[in-house]
Amino acid sequence: MFIAASAAVILLLGLVHLLYTFRGSKLHPRDSELKAKLMAVSPVISRETTMWRAWVGFNASHSYGAILFGAVYGYLAVLHSAFLFQSWFLLAVGFLLLLGYAVLGKLYWFSVPFRGIVLAAVLYCLGLVINLA
Repeated sequence: MFIAASAAVILLLGLVHLLYTFRGSKLHPRDSELKAKLMAVSPVISRETTMWRAWVGFNASHSYGAILFGAVYGYLAVLHSAFLFQSWFLLAVGFLLLLGYAVLGKLYWFSVPFRGIVLAAVLYCLGLVINLA
């Protein structure tokens, strides 16, 4: 159940992030002039998009990754736990993803997602220790 709880935390973070990506202004810059500039300027890689459209797309795809992790690991933990705990590959991938999110959260994000990710990582590790001991 600890891994299912870990997955639920990440799933919730992903869903809230997706909501904030498309609704409201929580992921908008505080400076309206900066937003206007982001909507007008293209990245060097392509003129087919703007920095703003890329920002929205990156946020949405980031949310999808968290949602996918939460859905898959939650499903496996609840309905196929024997399979999950027999797969060192899946256990390692889950741990490494949470570790990667924690590093990104500490270096680039703010306290709320970082704390949520740390909570999810602690729950995940508890699940590993209890089920593999």
